[in-house]
Amino acid sequence: MVLMGQAAFSDQCLPHLPELTSSTVNQRQNEFESVAISHAPSLLRVARRLAFDPAIAEDLVQETFLRAWRSFDQFEPGTNARAWLFRILFNAFYAQGRKSRSAPLLVPLQPLAREISPRIGADFSALDGAMLGAALDDLSVEHRTVILLAVVEGFTCRELAEILSLPIGTVMSRLSRARRSLRAMLAPQESRALRASAK
Repeated sequence: MVLMGQAAFSDQCLPHLPELTSSTVNQRQNEFESVAISHAPSLLRVARRLAFDPAIAEDLVQETFLRAWRSFDQFEPGTNARAWLFRILFNAFYAQGRKSRSAPLLVPLQPLAREISPRIGADFSALDGAMLGAALDDLSVEHRTVILLAVVEGFTCRELAEILSLPIGTVMSRLSRARRSLRAMLAPQESRALRASAK
């Protein structure tokens, strides 16, 4: 994925700041890049799980950075930049969904790579990853979203409530239902795998 570099931030995309000078623009751009760009891998990982299409996921992350740059004057230094970016990502995702409801459904010809978490241990096999990835894909968007943000990205329920603009009780309920659904989907496969290894 090619992220927006210095040349990509044109005058029409600048945040709403009064009388910007060239040095002010450079300073704000450097500040934006230090705050935002490091979160690109996490944003892309979640976007791929939401969009089911790598190209659409990359476009979604680009749109997230563009929206973040345009509203960077509203960002408060010292606050949670990662949560702020994920909130923008989900706003862009929901807006994209509203636009594409009337568009034809595109089905990828090649299966997506199963990208789950950078924190999974060495004893986690490729088969485990494939089973977990398939189970995640079968969850509703709401349940997949809370699992990705809580378990994979490590956000707290309070942060999830802020990112998704939901009451914390709703977040906790969705997370509980999502975990239960995942366990139900994976339990038969785990027991089959255990029986096969015992033979």
